[in-house]
Amino acid sequence: MTDLEWVPQSCTLPTAERPLRVAEWDGLLAGRLTEMHRAGPLHLRLVLSGGAGVREQVRDLAGRESGCCPFFAFTTLADGTRILLDIAVDQAHEPVLDAVAERAGALMAGGRP
Repeated sequence: MTDLEWVPQSCTLPTAERPLRVAEWDGLLAGRLTEMHRAGPLHLRLVLSGGAGVREQVRDLAGRESGCCPFFAFTTLADGTRILLDIAVDQAHEPVLDAVAERAGALMAGGRP
């Protein structure tokens, strides 16, 4: 998925900055994403391997994402050496969560999104 057509109109991040944000997410998830669970159509859980500063990095990025895309609800938990990132959306933004899950799945498989 190289284009960003799935980004909804409600996203307030300037268009020129969107590829940079996607790359930031890709960089965080690549090599760290170990599991992904779809608890329902509106909820996605990403499990990342932890390490020094990873939880803070996840929280920072999720916080900035919430600032431009308020339809996302992020929850970050530490579970031993793992970081659990729960992402929830409302019904109208289910396709956005689908795109996030597809991209994360490609990264977890070691491919390019």
